[in-house]
Amino acid sequence: MKTYTYRPFLILMVISCAVISCSKEFLNIDPTGQVPEETAWQDPALAQAFVTGIYSGGTGVYGLGVGGFDEQMLASLTDEATFTHTGRNINTVMEGSASPSGVGWIPESYSWKNLYDNIRAANLTLEKLAAPKIDTVLANRLKGEAHFLRAYFYHQLLRYYGGVPIITQVYDLNQDYNVPRNNFEACVNFITADCDSAIWLMNTSTMDKGRASVRAALALKSRVLLYAASDLNYLPLAKTKLPELASHPKPELFGYAGGDRKARWTAAKAAAKAVMDLGGGYKLSLGAPVSATEGKTNYMSIAMSGYSKALGMDANAGSEVIFGRYYNLNVNTGAGVSINLYNGPNGYHNWAGNTPIGLLADDYEMADGTPFSWSNPAQKAKPYVGRDPRFYATILYDGAPWKPRDLISGNVDPANQIQTGQYDLVVGGKKITFNGLDTRSSAIEDWNGSRTGYYMRKFTDPDPKIVDANTKQLVPWPFFRYTEAVFNYIEACIELGEEAEARLWLNRIRFRSGMPAVTDAGAALKNRYRNEKRIEMVFEEQRYFDVRRWMIPQETLGRKLTFINVVGTFQSGKQLADIYRHDETIYNYTYTPVVNEAHENRKWVNKMYYAPINRDEMNKNTALVQNPGY
Repeated sequence: MKTYTYRPFLILMVISCAVISCSKEFLNIDPTGQVPEETAWQDPALAQAFVTGIYSGGTGVYGLGVGGFDEQMLASLTDEATFTHTGRNINTVMEGSASPSGVGWIPESYSWKNLYDNIRAANLTLEKLAAPKIDTVLANRLKGEAHFLRAYFYHQLLRYYGGVPIITQVYDLNQDYNVPRNNFEACVNFITADCDSAIWLMNTSTMDKGRASVRAALALKSRVLLYAASDLNYLPLAKTKLPELASHPKPELFGYAGGDRKARWTAAKAAAKAVMDLGGGYKLSLGAPVSATEGKTNYMSIAMSGYSKALGMDANAGSEVIFGRYYNLNVNTGAGVSINLYNGPNGYHNWAGNTPIGLLADDYEMADGTPFSWSNPAQKAKPYVGRDPRFYATILYDGAPWKPRDLISGNVDPANQIQTGQYDLVVGGKKITFNGLDTRSSAIEDWNGSRTGYYMRKFTDPDPKIVDANTKQLVPWPFFRYTEAVFNYIEACIELGEEAEARLWLNRIRFRSGMPAVTDAGAALKNRYRNEKRIEMVFEEQRYFDVRRWMIPQETLGRKLTFINVVGTFQSGKQLADIYRHDETIYNYTYTPVVNEAHENRKWVNKMYYAPINRDEMNKNTALVQNPGY
């Protein structure tokens, strides 16, 4: 396919300088800064540099980019968040109007073109190291990394688009690029085979952070086999919920026509257990819940991956990350290290980009494990009291304590609390309605506040000495973390009827965060599991795919956006002058969830199960067939 044939490689430049009838010796000198291809693959350092470039994009490909830490996050294409700013083509996706000629916003790490460029780089590595001219041990390690990376890029394509053309060669300019899409089963088999090759080749290698490893390959295999066993990819079931599949000319691109589903769930369970058996994870051997305070700290430590130096953060939580995108301030200056700036409150001079929506906030349980409900008068009166400790580590809400505001915005908020509501306040002897400092009518910045009444806290360093807008972070993006493999194991156990084992591990995740044990069974256990994964893995690019493979997008992604309106009015005989603070001895607070269709008129249409293949790609490769509904 032409999309990845002409991509330049900055490390390996094929240099051909044929100077005929020239006696000037200096004309035969290789250009400065360029390395002949045959030389590069004979030099261990250059060969390794090329493979490193596939991770970072240094070989002229996109690579792994910044993981999920783009300014626009995949969370905003789900019922986790909405993107505050307009004109970013997110509405095209979330309102169901995407098409091959107008695909809307697709994250760079899921771009068809970028992924095939990356695959080409991996194929080139495997081709050049087939008969290596460098140390065999190093060559095997690099080949193992290339197999893993190729498998990772293919799994991104598979879960975003369905079955895709499997390319294992490096195309020359004059070859035929018209290659049909392989079916779903063939893609799964190819990816898992690449994982097995990576495991075998890397076997005993000790890998640096951010590089492929045996555990990373096992984690990828676990995810792919879990997806393969899921409802969306079992055509006899999927066609009943997705009629567009039944009428598609090649439904086999999207799942299995039949076969033994129990065998697929058994394979998924075994793959997850293989990851778990290698050890790792963080505080997953507890027999009872920790305190709410410790649960919050545990979850913040996991989100920081051991990076933060804030009081109470545990560096051992870095063991959760199996494969991550790590950053270096000498290289990374924007995306990836600025997620705090992108998402933080505008009252701290941040951009309020991906903001949690009410639907997410409402799905956090009460601390006793019961559901939160706006129909419960006590909960409606104080919706942010007594919730799952992870709520406080993930979402900034009205009245939540945060960092010293005077370090960035002046002495306008000595209490250092999030202000997303409207409040009575006496100024100059007169009562006025004061718009909170973190609203879209803020006196600090009045253009980029949250529309939802919430802000994302997860992934932001809680150290009070660090003011978000002026500080870059080095928090790694977790492509795979240990708890995902545990969730994979739990889900497979539930599907296989092994509910006691599922509850055992589900409760271990809950105990770590200070939540009580569950005793559910049957459909209630499955629903509890799904909500638990929603909460634990929020903003980690799980939800987008989970609701699709569970075939529940209509009742999740298809819901209208909900925001929260907060109003604080003076209690009888009470008042506050000049500077506002959240104070329940002075104010009566009301919290009103509202449906908002003005920012995004969200709806679900079945074509949204898969992204459209861009019309340009269809024109370049005429053997492609388009996805259902487009």
